[in-house]
Amino acid sequence: MNKKDYNKLFVPTYKRDGAPLTEGKDVYLYDADGNKYLDFGTGIAVNALGHAHPALVKTIREQGKMLLHSSNLYFSQTQIALAKQLLKKSFGDRVFFCNSGTEANEAAIKFSRKWAKKISPDKYHVLSFTDGFHGRTYGALSATAQEKFHAGFEPILEGFHYATFNDIENTKKLLDQYSFAAVIVEPIQGEGGVIPATKEFLQFLREYTQQNSIALIFDEIQCGMGRTGTLWAYEQYKVIPDMMTLAKPVGGGIPLGVVICKEDIALALSPGDHGTTFGGNPVACALGSTVLEIISQKPFLKEVKLKGEYLKKKLNALKEKFDIIQEIRGSGLIIGIQLSEDPLPFINKCKQKGLLVVKAGHNTIRMLPPLIVKTKEIDKAVSILENVLASGA
Repeated sequence: MNKKDYNKLFVPTYKRDGAPLTEGKDVYLYDADGNKYLDFGTGIAVNALGHAHPALVKTIREQGKMLLHSSNLYFSQTQIALAKQLLKKSFGDRVFFCNSGTEANEAAIKFSRKWAKKISPDKYHVLSFTDGFHGRTYGALSATAQEKFHAGFEPILEGFHYATFNDIENTKKLLDQYSFAAVIVEPIQGEGGVIPATKEFLQFLREYTQQNSIALIFDEIQCGMGRTGTLWAYEQYKVIPDMMTLAKPVGGGIPLGVVICKEDIALALSPGDHGTTFGGNPVACALGSTVLEIISQKPFLKEVKLKGEYLKKKLNALKEKFDIIQEIRGSGLIIGIQLSEDPLPFINKCKQKGLLVVKAGHNTIRMLPPLIVKTKEIDKAVSILENVLASGA
């Protein structure tokens, strides 16, 4: 089959081109045509330790010899080990394992509604924010305040409301109108354009939700697990939520989602209220323990922060050189480069020159390099981007 015909095999939910990817090593990917790519997309923030990391390969081999799947009707050693690590290194009291970010957000929404209904039968509304992204299944989609994702799939679920991100006055006005079960927010919006929340905004949300018995959910699916230079993004804000959703890098490349929650919310659930066949897969959880052990080390996180500052400095130098760059945003190694026009032609040219980056909202090029990236690889990526910007779209 000609590679131009590959798309005929699949439901057209993605617009793919080029040869299939065949191999990855460290910060590089290779395709079937022998092309080599510097991977600054990392599978949209999944491959935090790059490709074929020796510790992950070892974990897969060891766990693969023992157990590939077991039902959640039984205890799992790898689940117990990862749960203990996650709770020790976060604010949480209990965890729920699933398979993806959208599943984690679905679970968090359900958990908050079950908890809130014990307070009042009318307490079911959910607040989220403009430019946020929480997934594509119906609950998570309904919490995603972007009409382009809703188009053709209406009606969106009842009880979901949208306030303006980082706007305290607008948010309070909406919160005062309904009986809310939950507020869900990304500390740094990824798909929306790498837009950080302000400290004042998250502090307001924490104070209001505590005063009004509303569950505060932080979606750290893209910005958690060391991506910002701290293990969790909430640490930088000094604001502790009631629940936190994780996915993307947590399973080391194998599907794994997590809800970390406080005891009172967890105890609102009973057996049968929620479940998953594959969630907390033994291999995924074993990988999760390995990933967490590596990333949570203080010297590792310090390096992420320093490399992020280095990348941002290099990109700000480009901003001074090219008028098309409007703003550089982000923290650690989640960086957005907002352009004054559609970034897709530039992203495509970067790929042609051997650099993979990802598009985000507000005409933004998203850089999500592996957390193990070296400064020489940052230099190379910025050099490719500079050449692409100089040549124009």
